[in-house]
Amino acid sequence: MSYPVQRITLITLGVTDLAASCAFYAQLGWEPAAQQDGVAFYQMHGQGLALFGRDDLAKDQGRAGATLGTGAMTLAQNFDTEPEVDAAFAAALAAGATPLKRPEKVFWGGYSGYWSDPDGHVWEVAMNPFWPLAADGSLTLPPTE
Repeated sequence: MSYPVQRITLITLGVTDLAASCAFYAQLGWEPAAQQDGVAFYQMHGQGLALFGRDDLAKDQGRAGATLGTGAMTLAQNFDTEPEVDAAFAAALAAGATPLKRPEKVFWGGYSGYWSDPDGHVWEVAMNPFWPLAADGSLTLPPTE
């Protein structure tokens, strides 16, 4: 079988305290699909997200003892409306997220804000009027003109 080259099947976030990270995401309504010693897996639209203890993740990568950083990438959730963005941002803060940039109208014509989880992983919540979402919340990028 041949799969598309341009795809991601699993995103793994290194975390300091797996139980605390699972509790944080549970407050956002996330439920693990599976858990093993030291890692929790969440089913997402067509892919998975894993929370993996940082030390164990470094060891699994063949870099035992390496210091794994955060914040150099952003994960994003898009919404249909500005009030949905505001609600998602507020829910993250209520769960213990750190606000980085409160949602606001942005130069590219949308509305977005940023927060970080307890381990410093950065999330954007946004409404992009140029990227309509499917009924299930999934995104298919529109063709360029």
